[in-house]
Amino acid sequence: MSIETSKPLILVDGSSYLYRAFHALPPLHNSRGEPTGAILGVANMLRRLLDQYQPKLIAVVFDAKGPTFRDDLFAAYKANRPAMPDELAAQIPPLHDFVRALGLPLLQISGVEADDVIGTLARQASALGLPVVISTGDKDMAQLVDPNITLINTMTNTVFDRQGVIDKFGVPPERIIDYLALIGDTSDNIPGVPKVGPKTAVKWLCEYGDLDTLMARATEIPGKVGENLRASLEQLPLSHQLATIRCDVPLDCGPTDLKRLAPDDVALQALVTRLEFSAWRAQRPATTPVTNSVTAVAVTVCATVEAAPENTAYETVLDEARFNDWLQRLVAAELFAFDTETTSLDYMRAEIVGVSFAIEPGRAAYVPVAHDYVGAPTQLDRDTVLARLRPLLEDPNKAKLGQNLKYDMSVLANHGITLRGIRHDSMLESYVLDSTATRHDMDSLALKYLGHHTIHYSDVAGKGAKQIPFAQVALEQAGPYAAEDADITLRLHRQLWPQLQAQAGLRNIYEELEIPLVPVLSRMERTGVAIDRAMLKLQSGELARRMQELEQRAYSAAGQPFNLGSPKQIQEILFDKLGIAALRKTKTGQASTGEDVLEELAEIHPLPRIILDYRGMSKLKSTYTDKLPEQIDARTGRVHTSYHQAVAATGRLSSSDPNLQNIPVRTEEGRRIRQAFIAPPGYRLLAADYSQIELRIMAHLSGDDALLRAFAAGQDIHSATAAEVFATAPEQVSADQRRAAKAINFGLIYGMSAFGLARQLGIDRGAAQHYVDLYFQRYPDVKAFMNNTRVQARAQGYVETVFGRRLYLPEINARNGQRRQYAERTAINAPMQGTAADIIKRAMLTLDHWIQTSGVEVKMVMQVHDELVFEVAEDALNGARDQIRASMIAAATLKVPLVVDIGIGKNWDEAH
Repeated sequence: MSIETSKPLILVDGSSYLYRAFHALPPLHNSRGEPTGAILGVANMLRRLLDQYQPKLIAVVFDAKGPTFRDDLFAAYKANRPAMPDELAAQIPPLHDFVRALGLPLLQISGVEADDVIGTLARQASALGLPVVISTGDKDMAQLVDPNITLINTMTNTVFDRQGVIDKFGVPPERIIDYLALIGDTSDNIPGVPKVGPKTAVKWLCEYGDLDTLMARATEIPGKVGENLRASLEQLPLSHQLATIRCDVPLDCGPTDLKRLAPDDVALQALVTRLEFSAWRAQRPATTPVTNSVTAVAVTVCATVEAAPENTAYETVLDEARFNDWLQRLVAAELFAFDTETTSLDYMRAEIVGVSFAIEPGRAAYVPVAHDYVGAPTQLDRDTVLARLRPLLEDPNKAKLGQNLKYDMSVLANHGITLRGIRHDSMLESYVLDSTATRHDMDSLALKYLGHHTIHYSDVAGKGAKQIPFAQVALEQAGPYAAEDADITLRLHRQLWPQLQAQAGLRNIYEELEIPLVPVLSRMERTGVAIDRAMLKLQSGELARRMQELEQRAYSAAGQPFNLGSPKQIQEILFDKLGIAALRKTKTGQASTGEDVLEELAEIHPLPRIILDYRGMSKLKSTYTDKLPEQIDARTGRVHTSYHQAVAATGRLSSSDPNLQNIPVRTEEGRRIRQAFIAPPGYRLLAADYSQIELRIMAHLSGDDALLRAFAAGQDIHSATAAEVFATAPEQVSADQRRAAKAINFGLIYGMSAFGLARQLGIDRGAAQHYVDLYFQRYPDVKAFMNNTRVQARAQGYVETVFGRRLYLPEINARNGQRRQYAERTAINAPMQGTAADIIKRAMLTLDHWIQTSGVEVKMVMQVHDELVFEVAEDALNGARDQIRASMIAAATLKVPLVVDIGIGKNWDEAH
């Protein structure tokens, strides 16, 4: 038998690939609504693997349907795992077809898992002296590593040999099974020893050698963890057996039979056409070794993949001559990518450590100016570098590109530079193209659009407590990392911008709203808002006292003390001791004590309401009254939030550190927190809020005559709706009727069912359904709009705002009814939420221009939902109020008038 040992046998854990691709990539569909994202993810991972190794022997191994021998050993094996999503299950048959069309042997063996098939083939190949590479993300596979067998994690491109396993887990491959038996595995429901994690398991195995010795000497282990070990002695052998990968599975083929065949071009082309993988029409896995190249990945609609540069040239600039050369290139360039490396993620404190540039793909430079470590080379002076760059950075006619340039703009402001000429931002390009994608950070985008694993910050600076400041990172590592940031940003732009250009509505959203908003948000963030520290301290004390009172009431209602912050203890009290029937279960099978469950239980027992009140106060105390004083900037005396443009799928802004969006406005405690947001002496806070804007947008979109008439006449819309639904004169509408109408008005645009309405109003479901039916009889065009929106969304896979912002709905045609209904509710609500977001952004742009050019003492300090908050000099209040109201009303022309409510006060609550 002749075996070529220069190339390894590649064993691909297809099931691991499948799940990782499904959860890592956005849910994509072809034009027929068939899910394709996981298939594309696996196909691209396979392509990179084939390009890298050029294997002659390979197999892609998947789990077979049905129980395995582990289920016979342990009935609860993998019992915690939820059922496979329909969207994933539908992709398995075409994925298998794709693998076979590539010419790759595919294996599925009943009664065992893919791990066992891989283990058997790997051990057989190793015995023949054949090198083996197992491509997987499964940590259990580490037990298979030997001198001939290595693991590669395709998602992170890390390789594990024996030393790699020791470095990763703390134990060698032959102890991995013992390690897994001790720590258990929640995903597979392997028990393990309670309270024993990786650190304890490694400590024991290093001290006692192996699991058998540890079990024999279990009496030597002190404390609670020793008790847990001794209590687990009976089940540990079973855990060990469940964690052991079988290497003796009877197979009809051996390692040398797994020959890679030529692709079936006809079948592959048919699949590519059906699945609409445009990138695969131009690219195929290489048939000869590829050096220094990265295969690009396209996962957005109609993506055209630009090939990666064959070689990268990254330069660390340490002398004036090279800096001058780059400066001339930047001056001559039509567009350049720009990035900063800094001392902090806090934009208010961050100082520049270095800057990087890219003008063409594959070529980038890093200019370090403040790296400070033993042996650091002499660098250019920071002030000199920034002074030379200032004219370029401040030139509004010189186009700049970045990834999250708002941060860089704020950092430059710390050095007295006003960044102008922001033309493109790859984060915002990705967000506008598909806001439903979960992440728009550079590392995720590089993998998604370019198929490129970037150098991560932790790769050069370390992790956790051992992480060092970037200024202490050696230039040998810092240079390539920083230069790559600029290069990848440029390459992402060249991939994303053509797609935006091809879609006029999205291009307008990007060019006319999102990009111009970057400097506006940066100014708001750096302005901040004044906070009354003393008031928050008083409120923290009051909340603490009220929480203590609630604790005592809870103990009394429960008949014993317990930890109100412990879901487990709450479960024991409510469902075991008090005998209340559990309504729902968590993913792990435990009785749920979530907020929605406690709200329902509060109707039958007083304890759930006490727990809810306690949780609410605890959250306010920890999130706001305790934390806000810590977030006050020592230099400005203000709190500076971070606004995020690329988070909420609908286009709304979100904020963090602190999160201004979540401060309650309907509770007394929430309003008191708003009282701590104050105006400095000589100023007032002015809060301008769009009144019922989403209902007005519903009237505009539906064109319903009755709604249009009510808004045009300036009627109270809830009283007008009550008058329509209950067939009574507006002046005779009762408080209960108005409350019901308000619940219907807002509930329907958020997709509330009759069941939900019944719960909110405290009436039976039949009465609630009757209200809904009456509503649609009175507003027939609203119902027609909702029905048409569902139909249109199912046909095209997305909905749009009035201004063209697009929200994709990947599950609008899902076979799972619950997911499909959620997507339908989103389809109805998203155009209204998204249009409201677009309107307030348009108003912000207009008002910021007025503030910057008028000379009036006004600062825009907060944006929360449909509200803008300004800090206004007392002598400028009248003029500012009129200008702000007029600008906000003029931000959009709808079929109904926009109304802006304005309040003025010494604090936010008083102004609201």
